[in-house]
Amino acid sequence: MRVPRLLTGTLGSVALTLAFLAGGPATATPAAADPCGFYETGSDAYYNHCTSDGSHVVIRVQVALAADYDRCVGPGRTWLGTAKKIQGAYYAGRTC
Repeated sequence: MRVPRLLTGTLGSVALTLAFLAGGPATATPAAADPCGFYETGSDAYYNHCTSDGSHVVIRVQVALAADYDRCVGPGRTWLGTAKKIQGAYYAGRTC
C-alpha cells in the first residue's frame, strides 16, 4: 500500500513542477505588458514602437466613424485615444 501512495505523490509533484515551468515564465515577461505595434487595454489604444536605434516612424491610425490619419511616433508607447474610437494602427512604411 505504501508504494502506490508514494508513487502518486511523486507523480503529482512532478506534474505541478512541470506546469509551473511551462506556464510561469511566459506570464511574467514584460513584453506581454506592452507588445510591439498596436494594442488595446480595457479603455485605451496604444502603439508601441519597438526599436533600438531611436528612429521615429509614421503610423496609420484607423478611427471609427472618422477619417484615418497618419501620425509620427517615437520609440516606446504612444497613446492614440480611447479603445472605443481607435480601431487599429500600423506602420505606414516610412520614417519621419
